[in-house]
Amino acid sequence: MDNYSNAYYEILDCARSLIIAGGYSSFSYTDISEFVGIQKSSIHHHFPTKVDLVQTLVIQYRQQAEAGVTHIERLSPGPSDQLRAYISYWQGCIGDAAKGYCVCALLANQMPVLPEAIVVEVRAHFEALSGWLTLVLERGASQGYLALSNDARTEAETVIATVHGAMLSARAHGDPEMFSAITLPMIERFMIPTD
Repeated sequence: MDNYSNAYYEILDCARSLIIAGGYSSFSYTDISEFVGIQKSSIHHHFPTKVDLVQTLVIQYRQQAEAGVTHIERLSPGPSDQLRAYISYWQGCIGDAAKGYCVCALLANQMPVLPEAIVVEVRAHFEALSGWLTLVLERGASQGYLALSNDARTEAETVIATVHGAMLSARAHGDPEMFSAITLPMIERFMIPTD
């Protein structure tokens, strides 16, 4: 990887950490310059505006999420296992200050003040996640592994809201175990016991 690529990805990683720490409005190119150790002009070379930077970050985040879903599907072929793997992924991130919260969830909370280009990307992330979880739940119900109280789309939105709410609770209480205390019972209510 050349220096151009190194700086590009360091800027994105720094922006991600700063968004997780304080949100979209909490940082500037000066902050990134200090953290990464490069001139602001170099940041502008890669990302002419903050909108360009955060839009690129969300696109990258969406690509990583799609790769994560593919990985879950490859390693966990059953719908029940896929739900558990999704929860397990976030449980593993909760204690990590740089990854402990979904960037898109944080940005979704700030949508009224975000530029439209970023809003579009954040919505696309949630649409993709909801679509995948809906398919997992539909498959699980049709195969007799999962019991749904509502239609699969509503249940998928409930899973998303519970996972992100559990992230918030874990963060607010400074207790990573709070995440699993909230999410595991939610997942277990879907499971049909096997003999």
